[in-house]
Amino acid sequence: MSADSDMEYSDNDCEYDDYYNSGEDCDVERLDPKKADPEYFEYECLTVEEVEKLLNESVEKLNTILQITPSLAKVLLLEHQWMNHVVVDKYRQNANALLIEARIKSPNPANSNLATISTSTNTNADVPSTSAAAIAQVSLSVYSKNSSCNNGHSSSNNYNNNNNNNNSRLHGLSGSNSCSTISHQYRSQMCPVCATVHLGDKFYSLSCGHVFCKDCWSMYFETQIFQGISTQIGCMAAMCNVRVPEDLVLTLVTRPVMREKYQQFAFKDYVKSHPELRFCPGPNCQIIVRSREIAPKRVICKVCNTSFCFKCGMDYHAPTDCQIIKNWLTKCADDSETANYISANTKDCPKCHICIEKNGGCNHMQCFNCKYDFCWMCLGDWKMHGSEYYECSRYKDNPNIANESVHVQAREALKKYLHYYERWENHSKSLQLEQQTLDRLRQRINDKVMKGRGTWIDWQYLFNAAALLAKCRYTLQYTYPYAYSMESGSRKDLFEYQQAQLEAEIENLSWKIERAETTDLGDLENQMDIAEKRRTTLLKDFFPLDA
Repeated sequence: MSADSDMEYSDNDCEYDDYYNSGEDCDVERLDPKKADPEYFEYECLTVEEVEKLLNESVEKLNTILQITPSLAKVLLLEHQWMNHVVVDKYRQNANALLIEARIKSPNPANSNLATISTSTNTNADVPSTSAAAIAQVSLSVYSKNSSCNNGHSSSNNYNNNNNNNNSRLHGLSGSNSCSTISHQYRSQMCPVCATVHLGDKFYSLSCGHVFCKDCWSMYFETQIFQGISTQIGCMAAMCNVRVPEDLVLTLVTRPVMREKYQQFAFKDYVKSHPELRFCPGPNCQIIVRSREIAPKRVICKVCNTSFCFKCGMDYHAPTDCQIIKNWLTKCADDSETANYISANTKDCPKCHICIEKNGGCNHMQCFNCKYDFCWMCLGDWKMHGSEYYECSRYKDNPNIANESVHVQAREALKKYLHYYERWENHSKSLQLEQQTLDRLRQRINDKVMKGRGTWIDWQYLFNAAALLAKCRYTLQYTYPYAYSMESGSRKDLFEYQQAQLEAEIENLSWKIERAETTDLGDLENQMDIAEKRRTTLLKDFFPLDA
């Protein structure tokens, strides 16, 4: 072959590299991770600053559309789960009803003059208002300071308003009528709370028309903030639920510590009201998780590694849905004294009756005295567990329970609960014991490495197996509250079948990990694959994605 042909072959070789590395093979079907993995979940971990930017963008967007103050926009978004389109749609249908629903405006204002201004652009509440004037009028009269008139306008103190043009527009809309809603600054009046007489410029009022002095407002705000209340602070008047806007609170609360607390509590309220945001429940963790999919999926914080359910914020609980696990944990807490005896760590060997303490996570027990193999849960012969699936994981209902007395039914209900609680608690303790198993495994590997029987790299597969075991046992633990809540029928039979299959493979995996040697690598990896497939199949069939 000539040199020219060699050179030509080298050039074409690059083209083949591009072909094989292009990743665009149309014959290979790409798997959708959402279908392949029932626990797949897209989310991002955000800092406080990033969330503040996200919320401010929503406020500015609503600001631009409705031409309102940031304080008013925050209230409307808070009440409507930060969905701009919902606020805009409701505003276009009936702006007056929107303000009343958000507690910005009172349905029955105490001051008729204020009521006149608030509804001057929409005299009939049933008539839809398509103008920004209705909201603008109320945003002006949300709180008024009793002061002198300047060119026919009241001096409304809007805190942190970053739009001067908007200020002019709001003032211009109210016209000279705004001065008729407040007292003159030189006229003295008595505060209904402290019964002290002040000049008119010492009083503030909300859109409801209830007037109180500055000192009473400030003391009231600080008391509410001290109790952890921020965005839900309402008017001081009895039977009045009008919300106090953020700008009034920050205007009258002067102590830096209280202002900072108010802003912190308000931020927490904003995040909690946003359906796409969740605080990380980890200790002292400031991370906020965001996801567009509101589902009971696992979230792992990138900072503190805390794992939790995105939808409810509790510990991850697949395949059980949020409401069922909440009811289950409440029941466990209420009936803990009844089930205390179940928590004992010792049982008698069913053959020689010697007392045995469980010191590992595996339910396959071997008596150290008579070498009898039995199941820790049902104390039955372990050889019987090699059949199709575990009978001891199933609860057998009494078919005639409906015809029994109330006392018999109560005992049957307690028996059913204790059946599932015992297995729930057993797997919870097994997870804790798995750490001890991992420590023993690490010691065994260290001894083998010291004796020259392989290196640390050769034994890493055991740690991978131990991690998978913990993952599978965690899922199995949460199958028992799910089974407890299910009604008898074919679906429950199928669930209990898959549950028993998973439990059997978990126990086999646990047994092999505790007794693994280098020659067991292939067998152990095969067992790992079987256990994970059992777990994934159960989640695909019963994980309530829409719960």
